[in-house]
Amino acid sequence: MDSSIHPTADIHPSVKIGQGCIIGAGCVIDEGTVIRNHVELRERTLIGRDCLIDSGVKTSGDCEIGNNVTLRYNAIIARGVCVGDSTFISPNVMTIFSDHEGTHRECIYIGPNAHIGTAAVIHHGVHIGDGVVIGAMALVTKHAEEGTWVGIPAQRVR
Repeated sequence: MDSSIHPTADIHPSVKIGQGCIIGAGCVIDEGTVIRNHVELRERTLIGRDCLIDSGVKTSGDCEIGNNVTLRYNAIIARGVCVGDSTFISPNVMTIFSDHEGTHRECIYIGPNAHIGTAAVIHHGVHIGDGVVIGAMALVTKHAEEGTWVGIPAQRVR
């Protein structure tokens, strides 16, 4: 299955793109990035240098992924999310940009050097600080500015 790349996408020649990918209008993908199979990057997704975008990752568009970021299998990056440099996002992580009524809310900010554990869910408006660790299956509903956060809802572990 061939990939579909919108003609307005700006993709550095060194970028490697797998099969079955969809890359939308106005996407920008910088040098050294690897995009595996069946990835969907909607309009105006910006991806920095030397990133790994694993199979099944999806973005809702209008989001920014920093340099040296890893997005593992089936991660969902919602509209308006900003991911800092050298952050690791584990498989099946979900970010949410709207409330239960579908109303768009504040954007999510994930700082540099953060580690988001498998199947964590990050709600709209949350800010995750530099180097913060979010545990597997955590439900993050408030700012996590430092330390390690686990549980439902996520609480800081001292």
